[in-house]
Amino acid sequence: MSIKADFQLDAKGLSCPMPIVKTKKAMADLVDGQILEVSATDKGSKADIAAWAESVGHQYVGTVEEESVLKHYIRKCSDDTMDERTFERTIGLEEAMERGGLILDVREEAEFAFGHIEGAKSIPMGELDARLSELEKEQEIYVVCRTGKRSDLAAQKLTAHGFTKVFNVLPGMTSWTGDLTKSI
Repeated sequence: MSIKADFQLDAKGLSCPMPIVKTKKAMADLVDGQILEVSATDKGSKADIAAWAESVGHQYVGTVEEESVLKHYIRKCSDDTMDERTFERTIGLEEAMERGGLILDVREEAEFAFGHIEGAKSIPMGELDARLSELEKEQEIYVVCRTGKRSDLAAQKLTAHGFTKVFNVLPGMTSWTGDLTKSI
């Protein structure tokens, strides 16, 4: 099935945060109402791009998978709808570990399996809405991903659902020098 888009963006082979970075740049060149098709191979891009579009006021139309390529469709909405938000409460990974709350890893299952912080809870970004009941609203939650972009969007989502002690871990797992646990 071919879906008409006004502009195509190739983000195949790129991992978070690059599909979002490229999408953001491409959206700036579109006019209100135009559709952008983003081709990506990063499975996490489905949740990432949908969350990013929602956070800035663009319409996430949907995703189609064709031969292991995800084709995301985003409709540009007026520039004056919403400024991109970044989550205000941030914390370094070392400090989060010292404080003893829940480390919530929102990377994809495969990323988590190949190396995560011992005791971290894995809820991939794309499953977060469906699994909110697994988290305690009053517990300190330190949201981590690979670079800090996906965790920023997840932290915003948790706060919007009434979680009160949420922190985005920056810069993310790329800076972790401690031991990693593998579940494979």
